[in-house]
Amino acid sequence: MGRMFRLLKPNEIEVRTQSIKANGAILLLYKDARCDMNILDETVGPFNWKREHRRDNANCIVSIYDEIKNEWVSKEDTGSESNTEKEKGLASDSFKRACFNWGIGRELYTAPFIWVSGSRDDLKYARYECTKIGYDENGSINQLEITRTDNERKVVYSHGVLYSHGVNRKNNQANDKTTTPKETKEKTMSDGTHKAIARLSKDNENNKKIVIEELKKLNKHYKDLTQAEASTILMKLEKEEV
Repeated sequence: MGRMFRLLKPNEIEVRTQSIKANGAILLLYKDARCDMNILDETVGPFNWKREHRRDNANCIVSIYDEIKNEWVSKEDTGSESNTEKEKGLASDSFKRACFNWGIGRELYTAPFIWVSGSRDDLKYARYECTKIGYDENGSINQLEITRTDNERKVVYSHGVLYSHGVNRKNNQANDKTTTPKETKEKTMSDGTHKAIARLSKDNENNKKIVIEELKKLNKHYKDLTQAEASTILMKLEKEEV
């Protein structure tokens, strides 16, 4: 079965800071509730979906009308409170999670590890936006560009070979006649990911052991890691830092 909902465009993806370290910051990609509502309206029509909240907004049920079966099909998930506007944030988060169950924005889970170098003071109030994004034939993110916007606009992160959004990839913009070369091999570890692993492993024996253990499991040399494998190792190292 094909994809029901299209992949997200750059201007539909928000970028926020997950954590700030002494020499850099970790960024995350996310979507807001307006994005979900717009894509539902666009894909199934504003009168063919509905949302319900239960458990004081902790759970949200998103239902879509199936005209073939002549019935509502529902998917449910739970959310977490935000730091501001607790009840509204809880309702919004449970709605976004329920939409993930339908596949809206699920490709964000395939994002690479995003590290931006800089001092803690400089990055504390930094703002970012997603300026370019691309996907492989499975809908996974293989191209990404993040621009800092709070001062002079500057690209601070890039991943993969960048083409303009809207190239004719499977399950993406079908009307666009532009094509791109086929992926022939997995992406190798990016320089940014390599530097982040090196930074977290330096003078940290426990993290060094984690890297060695993961390499043994993969039966690979460090330099031969793919981006996906390196990102998995980096996530484990980052958990140790928290």
